[in-house]
Amino acid sequence: MDTLPTVVMLLGASVVSVIVFRSVNLPPVLGYLLVGAVIGPHALNLVGGFAGAQHLAEFGVVFLMFSIGLEFSLPKLYAMKRIVFGLGLLQVLLTLAAVTGLVTALGLSWQEGVALGGALAMSSTAVLTKLLTERLELDKAHGREVMGVLLFQDIAVVPLLILIPAFSETPERMATMMGLAMLKAVVVLSVVLFFGQRLMSRWFFIVARGKSAELFMLNVLLITLGLAYLTELAGLSLALGAFVAGILISETQYRHHVEEDIKPFRDVLMGLFFVTIGMMLDVPLVAASAPLVLGVLAALLALKFALVLGLSRLFGSTFGGALRTGLWLCAGGEFGFVLLAEMRRLELLPSPVLQAVLAALVLSMLLAPLIVQYSNQIVLRFAASEWLMRSMQMTQLAAKAMNTEKHVVICGYGRTGQYLARFMEQEDVTYLALDLDPERIREATAAGENVIYGDAARHETLVAAGVARASVAIISFADARASERVLEHIRQIKPDLPVVVRTLDEKDLEALLRAGAAEIVPETLETSMVLASHALRHLGVPHAQVLEHFRQTRIDHYRALRGFFHGDSDLEQDTLDVEEARLHSVLLVDGAKAIGRTLGQLVLNELGVEVTAVRRRNIRALEPSAETRFSAGDVVVLLGTQSALTAAEERLLQG
Repeated sequence: MDTLPTVVMLLGASVVSVIVFRSVNLPPVLGYLLVGAVIGPHALNLVGGFAGAQHLAEFGVVFLMFSIGLEFSLPKLYAMKRIVFGLGLLQVLLTLAAVTGLVTALGLSWQEGVALGGALAMSSTAVLTKLLTERLELDKAHGREVMGVLLFQDIAVVPLLILIPAFSETPERMATMMGLAMLKAVVVLSVVLFFGQRLMSRWFFIVARGKSAELFMLNVLLITLGLAYLTELAGLSLALGAFVAGILISETQYRHHVEEDIKPFRDVLMGLFFVTIGMMLDVPLVAASAPLVLGVLAALLALKFALVLGLSRLFGSTFGGALRTGLWLCAGGEFGFVLLAEMRRLELLPSPVLQAVLAALVLSMLLAPLIVQYSNQIVLRFAASEWLMRSMQMTQLAAKAMNTEKHVVICGYGRTGQYLARFMEQEDVTYLALDLDPERIREATAAGENVIYGDAARHETLVAAGVARASVAIISFADARASERVLEHIRQIKPDLPVVVRTLDEKDLEALLRAGAAEIVPETLETSMVLASHALRHLGVPHAQVLEHFRQTRIDHYRALRGFFHGDSDLEQDTLDVEEARLHSVLLVDGAKAIGRTLGQLVLNELGVEVTAVRRRNIRALEPSAETRFSAGDVVVLLGTQSALTAAEERLLQG
């Protein structure tokens, strides 16, 4: 079968699977794996060109390693060195040792044990980082431990990709091959990093001076694939060269630009890679050896959980914190599949063992979000100290809030929260701030500021902070989903408490209003209004008139300012916010079905679209009435989501 039909088949199946898995809030990587298993040679066998697809998917690993290199930051490593090179290093080494010992006891070689140990030691950076961000736990103690261990695991993949090929050689040649591979790696890394650091910034400056997005993209691809090719010529892996390319670019000022440009290539090719991993899964063989698969899965979860729990305790965590870190890191990860694919290529493992481990990794990644979801309940069930610590926190918080009444509760003490607190102090208004960053709290309390450790998204924290006695609450962080959770708890405690909420733009206004916010401050709209006030003052418009205009705009919940016309520069954002309201202009050409009909007759509001203006012969009428009758040449300005706008335009033009 030709490569093109194969790739078309893979892409089509992948699109469907990602839609389904995103709809149920599961990682897309699991959808890719499932697609591969279903259409692969061991199941429906819909794709015959497995080798061609696998060759293309190798570039997915290249771009994944390039992205890891981009994230490689020496200052970041130094700041987290105790967790990364302490907890992370020991977790990988002890997992390698434990798996090697277990495998050799079962009759396999130590080489196979080390290779398997490397694959099983990995946890999912993509899944866990997303979950930490969504649950607002990046700054918590277990969040920092999880991120530090994940960072070391990402780094550990590089030497493992160098060592594993040597394991396929005879014992006599293996030591020589390993030594030679490591020597080559050191020489290549030293030369490239020493000379590359000096050349890369200058070269990117020359390329960026051309002010061509096409040229910049071509240059990124050239450096990534060029260095990958050089390391392959040196007898090393493509992935190592891509990792080095990422490191070089991470030290330049163009890092974030490169990261955005490379993301579409990386995600698409990584998707193809995971589909080919799923195609490796022999479903009948896995079903026949289900007890073995479940045994490997149970051993994987238990071993990594026990190791991380013990190591986290060794590094000073409480039992509850260590328990939580162990639960987060016990499942497998995507780099385990990368290493398994390398083992399969080298025929390093017997097929039944490879299939059992592959199936166990897939199942563990399916279980990971579920384990995380119930981690708090598990910790509170088994860690008495966690109850005590939480009780102490609530007691401290309640003691601090005990004598306060008619105060302001500030949820979040970042930059915005601190500015708010200073305004309150200047007006002699009592406030109590809640935050989850221990270092920030330590610094602020030392300076005498009224902030305490507490998660505002928890009901008991808000009760202890005296929300029932407060005059107003302010949510100062711009995470709409977290704000909705806080609003829900506040409604339960004190339904009539006015809550002022910060958000980035207008797309979350309706949801936050429904959740119970009294006032919402969208940063982009307020910034525009402040800019307008300064400009109008210089134009001589009376200040009182400007203030009245802005007051009415806020009363109407920014109705006149909502939506904006999207252009090519908004394309990247559009892919993320497909349901964000936007403005769209429709010209009523001769023959359009809306001509001669009134706005009320078209009932566009039933499609979820609002007509904000009608332009006729260069005269623009804002908020037209239902009796407005359309004529040929009118331009109708619509506000709605992309799908709703498409339906409304069709109704205006075609009926």
